[in-house]
Amino acid sequence: LQRTVIPILIREAALKDDSVEVVAVESEVKPHAADGLAALNAGKHVHLEKPPSLNRDDIRALLEAARRKQRLLQMGYMWRHHSGMNLLIEAARQKWLGDIYLVRGTMNTLIGADRRPEWNLFSGGQMFEQGGHLLDPVVRMLGMPAKVTPFLRSDGDFQDGLKDNTAVVLEYPRAMAIVTSAVLQPNANAYRTLEVFGSNGTAVLRPIEPPTLEIDLAKPAGPYQAGRQKVSLPPFRRYEGDFRELAECILQGKPLSVTPDEDWNVQQVLLTASRM
Repeated sequence: LQRTVIPILIREAALKDDSVEVVAVESEVKPHAADGLAALNAGKHVHLEKPPSLNRDDIRALLEAARRKQRLLQMGYMWRHHSGMNLLIEAARQKWLGDIYLVRGTMNTLIGADRRPEWNLFSGGQMFEQGGHLLDPVVRMLGMPAKVTPFLRSDGDFQDGLKDNTAVVLEYPRAMAIVTSAVLQPNANAYRTLEVFGSNGTAVLRPIEPPTLEIDLAKPAGPYQAGRQKVSLPPFRRYEGDFRELAECILQGKPLSVTPDEDWNVQQVLLTASRM
């Protein structure tokens, strides 16, 4: 076996090192934007953990720096390369489900009292911390909503004010989407769900991990037959697809599958949903 020794570089050394082409920013949330911007300005491609910024000015600066430096900026929403999620989005975009009138998503978890102060650093609470993982596919699927109405509640038996039971309603001209996110559910992973309802049928991803996708159509459409059917999916491992795509796009000089405009839309909705 051959061993490869990877040197540990401090932040400034890594940014000045021309042999470093890509920087992955995985840190506390508050410095995400500053660290990502420093890496972009240093000429690096960047994978930036979610949420990328605490306000609109910072996300605008990140996207502008990526454009100006002609570098890739990849946001770290963990289901962007989830095969079931992408098949569901494809079915909606291709109108195989007909006219979409409702999308529902649930993104819950369970945390102890020791972690609540960390999640209470921002007014959006759980919506800002984890709700973006479902707002991301919803906004990329349906586009910018006409209205965003958040519901940020503190319903756990604690006295810390953490917004631990949250929801947001996105209104579109002929559809709406409802995303809920709480930190109060035991065994929550098994109940994480994204559902899309259309005039020709329904697509349900539940659980999201390990992925199980079911499609039920009134009439055949695309690759799917009429009736209820389970869609065969490969195993899913978080971030494998993200870093594979990032490497391929750098080597081949291609843009990422998620556009800067889509990233901008997702961040605007997340901030509004979090009252930030």
